[in-house]
Amino acid sequence: MKYWLGALAVAIATGCSPQQQSENDVQQSSVNYPETRQGEVVDTYFGTEVADPYRWLEDDRSAETEAWVKAQNEVTFDYLEQIPYRQQIEDRLSTLWNYEKVGAPFKEGKYTYFYKNDGLQNQYVVYRTDAEGNTEVFLDPNTFSEDGTTSLASLSFSKDGSLAAYAISEGGSDWRKIIVIDTETKEQLEPELVDVKFSGIAWVGNEGFYYSSYDKPEGSELSAKTDQHKLYYHKLGTAQADDPVIFGGTEAEKHRYVFGSVSEDDRYLFISAAVSTSGNKLFMKDLSQPDSELVTIIGDTSSDTYVLDNRDSKLYLVTNLDAPNQRVVTVDASAPQPENWVDFIPERDNVLSPSTGAGYIYAEYMVDAIAKVEQYDYDGNKVRDVNLPGVGSVGGFSAKDDAEVVYYTFTNYNTPGTIYAYAPETGASEVYEASKAQFDSSAYESKQVFYTSKDGTQVPMIITHKKGLELDGTNPTILYGYGGFNISLTPSFSIANAVWLEMGGVYAVANIRGGGEYGKAWHRAGTQQQKQNVFDDFIAAAEYLVANDYTSNSKLAIRGGSNGGLLVGAVMTQRPDLVQVALPAVGVLDMLRYHTFTAGAGWAYDYGTAEDSPEMFEYLLGYSPVHNVKAGVNYPATMITTGDHDDRVVPAHSFKFAAELQAKDGGKNPQLIRIETNAGHGAGTPVSKTIEQYADIYAFTLWNMGVTSLPK
Repeated sequence: MKYWLGALAVAIATGCSPQQQSENDVQQSSVNYPETRQGEVVDTYFGTEVADPYRWLEDDRSAETEAWVKAQNEVTFDYLEQIPYRQQIEDRLSTLWNYEKVGAPFKEGKYTYFYKNDGLQNQYVVYRTDAEGNTEVFLDPNTFSEDGTTSLASLSFSKDGSLAAYAISEGGSDWRKIIVIDTETKEQLEPELVDVKFSGIAWVGNEGFYYSSYDKPEGSELSAKTDQHKLYYHKLGTAQADDPVIFGGTEAEKHRYVFGSVSEDDRYLFISAAVSTSGNKLFMKDLSQPDSELVTIIGDTSSDTYVLDNRDSKLYLVTNLDAPNQRVVTVDASAPQPENWVDFIPERDNVLSPSTGAGYIYAEYMVDAIAKVEQYDYDGNKVRDVNLPGVGSVGGFSAKDDAEVVYYTFTNYNTPGTIYAYAPETGASEVYEASKAQFDSSAYESKQVFYTSKDGTQVPMIITHKKGLELDGTNPTILYGYGGFNISLTPSFSIANAVWLEMGGVYAVANIRGGGEYGKAWHRAGTQQQKQNVFDDFIAAAEYLVANDYTSNSKLAIRGGSNGGLLVGAVMTQRPDLVQVALPAVGVLDMLRYHTFTAGAGWAYDYGTAEDSPEMFEYLLGYSPVHNVKAGVNYPATMITTGDHDDRVVPAHSFKFAAELQAKDGGKNPQLIRIETNAGHGAGTPVSKTIEQYADIYAFTLWNMGVTSLPK
């Protein structure tokens, strides 16, 4: 179904001048969408009936859903293939992507390991170097599957480095298999462990390791609910079926996320247990005493606390208990409860994220989303401020206690990541691995601005573009956001974004509420019945870009993934006049049913659920993108992206949103969905698929902004 409006009417609806709209009309043509059957499912919430006509699209195992996916992709790719410069963008992405990328080295046993990608390899390869300087391939995930869709999800070594366990993801799924090998011979030692999900691999000596998983769900393993996470111990040489449950599995107390970690000295097992993505209980067990009891450090989920390190029985904990911006405390393992905690690095005005390595603690602070780092010794003395290479983000500052050098990566939106070697004893940094990206950073600039949201809150945003950009309102612009789960968006370089900048685009990132940029208070201000703050912050960011002539409504796109996909879906349905293009990726779009799929119930801290109360139901119904598509409205040109193996945010969210838009849209803009096959939520996606997807996103965006050709 497709509705048509005259150019002038569309121009008024989108806030564009008739001239601007006619430029966009040149690019648009009628799209014949596949027929999407409407069912008769109706749910009742607190006496209110809500129709769910596309419920059948939730069945990812049905032939009808499979046929619908195929038909939608045919329409989408037919549309994309008509854009004359689509291949040109893909070629440029491939060219710029094609450079050697090397990760920081790390020592395990007698070898030094590192990750490397020659350029366009679908997956990074793990190499190792011996004491004589001989380098060889240790693990090559590109050999795991012919199409590169099986990825290396994690790699963990035993205490002496003689054994390794690595987890693989197939088709982008969050379900993992764990394979144990002898590091010398690289031979697999026993049958793989299966049905592992949301898990670390925590070795104890060379005897075995802890891992986490759910019982295999009934029905589809890609969409069925999973809400009973357990921690297991696997002893090498024994069957997985005999692995004992160390924590979890009782009906009386369910935890959706259970993780185990072992202290570097192998003395303690620490267990974190949570019912949602925010807040955790914390337990410990003294592994030096085989019959020791599990000791409770924190027995409720009102705060987030984890173990940073230990020195013998002295524990160093990171917590936001009574400290929304986090602090480091110390306590003795004999009595580790909060009443015995002593401040080690007290809370400050900026969010703290500490790490350890080479006998020191590195306190990273986020100041308006920009990194600052201080070095401390284990007695709490500040050693120095770490002199960073510039204004941006750092990653790393983590190593084993006996390391002599600590590595970190520095980056920002227009500076490719460079690895530095940091000498803790002197504070000197030197370049270890400079980026080989063929990108002239000096030709671009990033500027941080603060704008005012609807309720007067000041929100930071970083805007990146070519130097000398003329602020005339004509620049194609992508505004990116997330706004949830205490996650912070800090400046980082992206090859894909670099191509957008090269083409003359503006890239803006808004640090909206719901994230963690200003600590727990900033997070809470964007949760549950304050979620509208997140959307208002994003809308205000878009209005700032237009008001300050970076762009115009007809040249503006909004983009976000996962919770950011919800952000885009909510904003485009609340303010369809605001932007020309909407790009929701792997989004949480059905807010009445998100908690019924996989581990979605764990997101209730941020969202609440439609079953909580009449007020929470009404609030969710008020912004749920799937439920707020109105008939006859001219929505932005939309390309929804998702993966058929996404078992975190199931693709049914995207399917139902696409069906609603296609059935009800009242304008001429295309409402498409691009469904990547044999792909998941994003992690482990092959480079080839990533390049193809970005080429399609950029081509779709520019084409629907009225761009007929790319700059030479």
